[in-house]
Amino acid sequence: MKLGIYGGTFNPPHLGHLTSARLALDALGLDELRFVPAAAPPHKAMPADAPAPEERLAMVELAADGLLMPGRVGASDMEFTRPGKSYTADTLEQLHAQYPGAELWLLMGTDMFLTLQNWREPDVITRLAGVCTFARTASDSLEALNAQAERLRRAFGAKTRVLELPQVVDVSSTRLRALLAEGEGQQYLPPAVYGYIIRHGLYGVHWDLKRLPDRELRACSYSMIRAKRIAHVQGAEEEAARLARRWGADEAHARRAAILHDCTKYLDMDGQLQLCAKYGIVLDDLERQAVKLLHAKTGACVARDVYGVSGDIYDAIFWHTTGKADMALLEKILYIADYMEPTRDFPGVERLRELAYQDLDAAVCLGCEMSIQEMEERGLPVHPNTVKARDWIKSHRKGTVN
Repeated sequence: MKLGIYGGTFNPPHLGHLTSARLALDALGLDELRFVPAAAPPHKAMPADAPAPEERLAMVELAADGLLMPGRVGASDMEFTRPGKSYTADTLEQLHAQYPGAELWLLMGTDMFLTLQNWREPDVITRLAGVCTFARTASDSLEALNAQAERLRRAFGAKTRVLELPQVVDVSSTRLRALLAEGEGQQYLPPAVYGYIIRHGLYGVHWDLKRLPDRELRACSYSMIRAKRIAHVQGAEEEAARLARRWGADEAHARRAAILHDCTKYLDMDGQLQLCAKYGIVLDDLERQAVKLLHAKTGACVARDVYGVSGDIYDAIFWHTTGKADMALLEKILYIADYMEPTRDFPGVERLRELAYQDLDAAVCLGCEMSIQEMEERGLPVHPNTVKARDWIKSHRKGTVN
């Protein structure tokens, strides 16, 4: 196995780190890559106002997840669980003991690469791992990097690689922190990392969470879910906006409802129940057993209490999973947008998409019927509110729903 170790303070992790990681995965033929944030970097003192180690780790986890390579790319807390300074030699010794047959590659920026001989135990580092650096900016001298690679080979017998990045993300973490404090720099960050920074008020970023523009609201939402879910949320937002224009609903409200509709999707049962208790959500017997039914209710409460959404948005999120009798227009729009957005792929979805722009009630009714049928075929209980939603539409419209 070839294992890449990308260390650093990651204060914060930015798109330059991710671009480098993607290149190393391909160029070195890595089977796995782990970002390893330093808890106590030995080469420099962390700024006094730096995020706590666990916050940096959380941002690195979000950044790694954003590469959409679960099982291949991830983050490690190994330097957080080890006392003392975060020496690279100790990290490599630990990994070598854990994976004795693995070929280790240490990934680093140019400044670190050019001073590697001054690190603690450079002989141990170069014995245990190959060393790879990246020419990332116009100021990086390829000639100087190649000369350093040769010096390391002669002094330590090091195995080295110098990789040129085809796409340059020309920002340092120091510069990025300054930009964020000035209300800029978002373009250098993965959206989920930016959302985490907003939610926790890091780097001098201070937004009123109840008055966020859509861009910042999206970032916050993406920071609360898995990266693989983001495409669904984006699809639901655009579908909800189109449906709002078609049926005369408030497009801005439709967007914000869709942006936040899955914000608590990835909480486990304990987390969901804690929020239900906090917000006084009364659950029926089925909901107490089915965790997938709870995120609509808890998500609505978070959307209202944390992000300040209006009552119609709260209601749309609250009912988007099961539906209910006598649904309001925005509730119908989010229900069906969530069901049929462009990433969805199941038998009958094209009919549902066509119907949604011809007869919204008929589309919602069909969606309920498809959900009921799926649950029955899987031998799972159907929530009564889904049946009530279907039956209410059928009893309050002329003709039949096909």
